Amino acid sequence: MSETVHVFVYGTLRADEANDIRGLVPPPRFLGLGVVHGELFDYGHHPGIVLCAGGSTVQGEIYACEPALLPVLDRIELDYPERPGLYRHSSCEVDCGDRSVRCLVYELTDGGRSSLGRVLGADPVDWVAWRRARGG
Repeated sequence: MSETVHVFVYGTLRADEANDIRGLVPPPRFLGLGVVHGELFDYGHHPGIVLCAGGSTVQGEIYACEPALLPVLDRIELDYPERPGLYRHSSCEVDCGDRSVRCLVYELTDGGRSSLGRVLGADPVDWVAWRRARGG
C-alpha cells in the first residue's frame, strides 16, 4: 500500500474554487484548515506563495491524498497553461491548531516577481477572501 501524501492548498484547489480538489479522482480526504508562514501573491486568476519563516500567516486547507492524485495535481499546478514552470514542489510544516502536519505545497519559482502584487489583509491572509473582496 502506498503512503498517503498530505497537501496544503491555498488558492484555486480550495473548496468551491476553480480547481476544487474535492472533485478530483481519486478523491482526497479533508483534514482541516491550516496555516503556513510565507508571502502570498496575486496572479489575477490564481495566487502563488513563497514560503518563509518571517512571512505572513497564510490560510489554506489540508487534504490527505493517495499518491495517484499527485500527477493530477501536478498537471493543474506545475503545467499551468499560462506559465508552465511557475510552481515547484515544496514541503513544510503546516500548523493546524493543536498539531503540525508535513505537507506538499506548490510554491512559486519566481518569488512573486511576475505577480500583480502581494495579497494583503487580515491575519491570516486568505486568497478566497482577497479574491472576493476585489471582485474576482
